[in-house]
Amino acid sequence: MSDSNSKKKRTTTSGIEIKKIYTGEDTSSIARNLPGEYPFTRGVYPTMYRGRLWTMRQYAGYATAEESNRRYRYLLEKGQTGLSVAFDLPTQIGYNSDHSIAKGEVGKTGVAIDSVDDMIKLFDGIPLDQVSTSMTINSTAAVLLAMYVVTGEEQGVDPEKLAGTVQNDILKEYIARGTYIYPPRPSLKLVVDIFEYCRDNIPKYNSISISGYHIREAGSTAVQEIAFTISDAICYIQAAVDRGMDIDSFASRLSFFFNAHNNLFEEVAKFRAARRIYAKILKERFKAKNEKSMMLRFHTQTAGSTLTAQQPMVNIPRVTLQGLSAVLGGTQSLHTNSFDEALALPSEQAATVALRTQQVIAHESGVTDTVDPLAGSYFVEHLTDKIEELALEYINKIDDMGGALKAIETGFYMDEIHQAAYDHQKRVESGETKVVGVNCFETEDPPYTDMLSVDDAIREGQIEKLNKLYHSRDNDKCKETLDNLAESAKGDNNLMYPIIECVRARATIGEICDVLRKTWGEYQGGTL
Repeated sequence: MSDSNSKKKRTTTSGIEIKKIYTGEDTSSIARNLPGEYPFTRGVYPTMYRGRLWTMRQYAGYATAEESNRRYRYLLEKGQTGLSVAFDLPTQIGYNSDHSIAKGEVGKTGVAIDSVDDMIKLFDGIPLDQVSTSMTINSTAAVLLAMYVVTGEEQGVDPEKLAGTVQNDILKEYIARGTYIYPPRPSLKLVVDIFEYCRDNIPKYNSISISGYHIREAGSTAVQEIAFTISDAICYIQAAVDRGMDIDSFASRLSFFFNAHNNLFEEVAKFRAARRIYAKILKERFKAKNEKSMMLRFHTQTAGSTLTAQQPMVNIPRVTLQGLSAVLGGTQSLHTNSFDEALALPSEQAATVALRTQQVIAHESGVTDTVDPLAGSYFVEHLTDKIEELALEYINKIDDMGGALKAIETGFYMDEIHQAAYDHQKRVESGETKVVGVNCFETEDPPYTDMLSVDDAIREGQIEKLNKLYHSRDNDKCKETLDNLAESAKGDNNLMYPIIECVRARATIGEICDVLRKTWGEYQGGTL
């Protein structure tokens, strides 16, 4: 290696300068607390993976409920330990498959769910008291959670036995993703309605998964990812406290969702710093007394934005490193992306390889034999301190603006993310940041063709189901429940209960969301 190359400045993706070597002089706070002890830098549980492995939860869903059900059974047979449901775009934004806006999108990015009958078919033969289910859904989270509860009822499962997570993180939709429906303030009310409902009826279900994943996918740095996510969490918690909810009555069921990117040591330090920041905020700002309220428990997904269409098999080692960083960082559940996802929905072969990647990490690598194995590394401890410092600067700045809603309204979040994404792209285009197969080690391989595709005819099948539903249900009863929801939405009532009544009456997702659209309007961006 040339001397000039060895002296070249190195930084993490967040711009933190990396020295050639680290010593004890570089960190003042090597974690002295044990895992499972406040502020949980070293992990939220004392034994971590020595006691129980993380949940292996592959994100899946496409086409119809019946086809997705077959994929779920396949993954469970291969050793997956939890389900994670992907919904199609019309379901995410509250339109039935027969709506004109749904044309060309039904079943494409996930499974199409028009009514509770689809949800019942989705989990056919999968007992909901024996599986943990995560649902990646936000603006329509209340409707999909209601459908899940009613599906449990029809399986004969006591609601108290339902376990899993509903994403329910609407703020990041305004920041980074875009599948919102209503203005932020009524949307925030729905989030807190779900907090209350879960606390009182399904206590084993996580009422939110506060997501940095999509913020990172939009182009943020690691520091921005945890800073913006924790600022969103502060907003949700404050809204619940303002409603009169005691912090220790709901905070233990709040969960998080983070990205695992390529810089292994930065990612490990990011997870450790996030736990420490959150624990201190819950204890010092919100006066939580129960240590479970202070635990930042999180799901991780490997970085979709790092997957390349060029040389897609190279995505396997990328995903392996990213999954390893999540495990070394102490994740509670993990999804590993399939190598073909830059091209299409995952094939069965690719999904199996992704799951096997987790199983190799769990059973062959040795990293699960001790808790927080990188603790005490001068480099990792320095990065943990530095990421905490820089993230707190962002959190304090957002506090000074008036909180997350104001940061959305002023465009602060979006401006910061866009600048970070632009800076990264410039580094890739200049060759400063290497991406194997894209700007270095390129080949002229033939296109990869073994891909899963979803037929547009799926929509016709969904429309046929809807027509049968419209003719078979009690339409008077259905209208009565929808009218009741409309009246309830004008006030401060918890809307989970009337939504569940609508679902029981076989109202569709589009009908329920149209009631709320009429009451609250649709958000077009700009003023909150």
